[in-house]
Amino acid sequence: MDKESFIISQFKNTFIGDDGAVVNKWVYSKDLFCEDTHFKRDWLSLYQIARKAMLVNISDAIAMNAKPKYALLGVSVPKNFSLQEIEELSKGFNETACEYGIKIIGGDTVSGSKIIISITIIAKKRKYTLCRSNLKKGDILAYTGVLGESRCELLNLLNGGKVSENSRFVQPTLRAEFIKKAAKYLRCGLDISDGLSKDLSRLCAFSSLGVKFDKQIDKNTLCSGEEYEMLIAFAPENRDKVLRVAKKTKTPLNIFAKACDGEYLSECKEHHF
Repeated sequence: MDKESFIISQFKNTFIGDDGAVVNKWVYSKDLFCEDTHFKRDWLSLYQIARKAMLVNISDAIAMNAKPKYALLGVSVPKNFSLQEIEELSKGFNETACEYGIKIIGGDTVSGSKIIISITIIAKKRKYTLCRSNLKKGDILAYTGVLGESRCELLNLLNGGKVSENSRFVQPTLRAEFIKKAAKYLRCGLDISDGLSKDLSRLCAFSSLGVKFDKQIDKNTLCSGEEYEMLIAFAPENRDKVLRVAKKTKTPLNIFAKACDGEYLSECKEHHF
């Protein structure tokens, strides 16, 4: 068992396991965004840091087909931060929250040696909740968008290069409209935050199933983390309906496998520890 799974195992209850915890009519989710773990200061502006921190958290609500409504911020910033720097960081939080109809209703701040951001998103549950469970043998597996760009951009940054301000690593694309309209046809899904291979293994583990690939996928694509595209599964009879929604919302959709008997284990290294 990897350390992340071990930590999660210490808090066993029925709310834990999905991108968010469903409690009555609400979905709660939280992600950390930490300097020197998820980003380096010379890679992103303070505005971009705050914006991406919000986006990766909003992604969890979208992955559950929930409507983000409120956010709580926990922020640690260096003691020597100027008021102008704090204002730039705050602008990134506020503008991104506003874009998705979210109100920031509170949180906490503290000084530290690095920027550490913790965001809790409180989202309203919709009629169709998209969970990681319920995968069935024969279900079609697909992912949205193009995978692999985030890993390439990260390697470029680690080697001293630069990426554009609209790059996948700087500003992920969220598939809110597609998930909202397709949810009633989907069996299960989650956002691809730790790489297709790792998140596919999570999806399969919930239902004790394996994967039969329709096409070969290279390891760079399988292991590219922080993509925030969607991994979804649906019954064969819903294939045309899902494809129509993808076309209508201009969402690239890649069918790559089917669920089968067996198990699927990720071939990628762990990102969290």
